[in-house]
Amino acid sequence: MSFFNSIGRSMTRAPRPPRRSTTPTSSSFPSNENLPGAVVTHTSVPRPLYLSSPFVDAALVKGNFKHIVMLPKYADVMEWVAVNIFDFYQNLNQFYGVLAECCTQQSCPTMAAGPTLSYTWVNQDRKSVQLPAPTYIDYVMTWVQNSLDDETVFPTKSGREFSQNFPSTVKHIYRQLLRVFAHLYHAHYPQILHLRSEPHFNSLFAHFLAFGKEYELLDIKDVKGQSNSPVGVGALLEKWKEMGILES
Repeated sequence: MSFFNSIGRSMTRAPRPPRRSTTPTSSSFPSNENLPGAVVTHTSVPRPLYLSSPFVDAALVKGNFKHIVMLPKYADVMEWVAVNIFDFYQNLNQFYGVLAECCTQQSCPTMAAGPTLSYTWVNQDRKSVQLPAPTYIDYVMTWVQNSLDDETVFPTKSGREFSQNFPSTVKHIYRQLLRVFAHLYHAHYPQILHLRSEPHFNSLFAHFLAFGKEYELLDIKDVKGQSNSPVGVGALLEKWKEMGILES
């Protein structure tokens, strides 16, 4: 019995906000070659709170996160990645469940992730469309949950092997979870501070970034964005590198 199999039956769904609209399944979700794009706007905003002291320093884990993402001895790398993907999804989904009442179609009419950046969604007609952030996030979280429940993608039964598409699927999941992190930092960090959860959220995101880098799941351009439409958390990545939290 595999390590992932041994914990698979203990996995439980995290609380989810009410589904707001019909969501895609893993088969209808856009492929890596046709991921949703971004819309660029031009505004002037002050320095984000998550880059300001003491919030940027808040963490549950001290030191470099590389040490906690290393592959355990005798562990299979596919199973290690699968287990961590599940954990990242569950923890991020729980954070979003707490913040969902602040993320509404009125407060977040777009999936903003920076002062000049909003992600767009590719609909069934293969057209990029603007969606309110809660709808976009619900699409992402439903697709990831369906993927985790799919035995052909994340096998939990003894004797089942990971498919050849597993690495590309995981990279796709990672990219979409990054967009959820980016929106929560950009639009809802004040609420995270109000809940005094910034050490937990910062540590979760730093762990996510370190793990993605270690196993080549995360493309740096997705973290930083383009020069004319930077992702807000790209500056946080660079700051944490300077502080020694993440590797350069």
